[in-house]
Parts: sequence; C-alpha cells; structure tokens
Amino acid sequence: MRRVLLACGFALFAMPLSAAERVLSVGGAVTEIIYALDAQEKLVARDTTSTYPAKAKELPDVGYMRALSPEGVLSVAPDLILAVEGAGPPETLAVLQEADIALISVPEGYDGAAIAKKITLIGAALGREAEAETLARQVQNDLDHAAEQAQTRAGAAPKKVMFVLSTQGGRIMAAGQNTGADAIISLAGGVNAITGVQGYRPLSDEAILAAAPDVILMMDRQGDHAQGDGDLLAMPAIAATPAGQSGAILRMGGLYLLGFGPRTAVAVADLSAALYGR
Repeated sequence: MRRVLLACGFALFAMPLSAAERVLSVGGAVTEIIYALDAQEKLVARDTTSTYPAKAKELPDVGYMRALSPEGVLSVAPDLILAVEGAGPPETLAVLQEADIALISVPEGYDGAAIAKKITLIGAALGREAEAETLARQVQNDLDHAAEQAQTRAGAAPKKVMFVLSTQGGRIMAAGQNTGADAIISLAGGVNAITGVQGYRPLSDEAILAAAPDVILMMDRQGDHAQGDGDLLAMPAIAATPAGQSGAILRMGGLYLLGFGPRTAVAVADLSAALYGR
C-alpha cells in the first residue's frame, strides 16, 4: 500500500511517482511550476487558488486549498496530489491516506532557495528532473538580479510599506514578519512598516499611526480586497499616515505578488518600479 507523503521528502511507493498520470495540483505556485515544467498534460484538476496560467482555470476546481473535501478530491480520481504545505484540513488528508492516494507536501518559503526547492521537488515527482534543474537555476538567478536592482533603486531611503490583507468590519488586517508579504516588500527594496508582529494580525488605530507607512500595498482581488481607494483613505487611521496623506496605494494580483513561484522575480521588479520608478 502506498503511503501518503506529508513532509518535504520522498517515501517509497509501489508505483514510481513519475508514472502518475492523474495529478491534482493544490496551490497556485504548485500549478504554475507544473506548467513551467511543461507537465500540464498530467493535470486532471486544481484548487481555487490555481488561476495562472489562464489555461489552468479550464480544469475542474476541487475547492479552496485549506478547505478541501474528500468527496471533491476523490471525484477527480487522482493517483498523485501535489499540495502546498498547509493544505487540508487534516481530516481530508486522513481520508485520502485511507484511499491510498500518493500525496507530496510542497514546502512554503519566501526566497530564491525556497522557490528552487519547490521546483526541484515537483520536477522529481513528475519525472522532469532536468527541466526542473534548469528552471530552478534560472528563477533563482533572476530573483537575485531583481532584488539587487531593487536595493539600488531604494538606496539609503527605503520606503515603509504596509501590506493590508483585508479591511473586514472596518479593521485593518496587516502583514507582520515571517509572511510572504514581508518577504516580497524586502526583496523589492522596501521595509515592512509593521514590526514586532508575527504573521497576519488585526491592527489598532494606534498601531497604524505608529507604523506610519509611506505606501499601502494590497491584493487586487474581489471582496474586501476590492475596497475602493477612497473608502480606504477615508479611514481615520489610514488618512493620518504618510501613505494616506499622499494617496499612495498600490495593488497587485495576489498570486503574482505572494505565490513565490516562477514569476516572483518579475513581481519583485514590478513592485520595486511602483515604489521607486524605473
């Protein structure tokens, strides 16, 4: 019986993983990497976060990566699941283990080495080792170059950037340290305005005023993330910050900005240019 793999290593399977013909991809960056490795012919389904490239959206959608149902996954009959770390819930993974479906958990990470590791792991699982080695090297080189250029643009006066995840209920949910947003801001030559906080946390008005961001960065998405600039700038705590006073609000696609996949170097360059000019 094949074991479900829940860590970032490999286990022995009765069937070589590269022989899998029905692959379910869970996680936007995982799906992007599969397409970048030209292995998309193996894909039979994807999760809701897998929206790039556009062709991926033609595949059946099994639901949000952290709220997968056993029925939704089993309905597409995968023989291999490539899932970003944190996918679940655990109850669903337990059912899949009982169903003897091979699963590889792809570790998250927010730098060039982490992206290269994702690519290498996925390439090995799909029998695309040579392609993965080439892609990983290219992505890491491109990211190093983009980050170096961004630091040059920023110079001695990097801008303080506050990443706002949502404004639900009139409360600002922002990114602290050890988040993808924190990492992308740094790579683009900025400084995270929110310090002393881990993960994504709601902020008090006092904390926002103390952070004094020069720029507010948000995802360009529907729902809370689609709140108009005028509504955001009308919030008293935001209005009193340097970003509020200058109207400095930047919006970028969520997967593009925070996916940490093959396009991250371009995202860093774009964010850096938006902060400091070309």
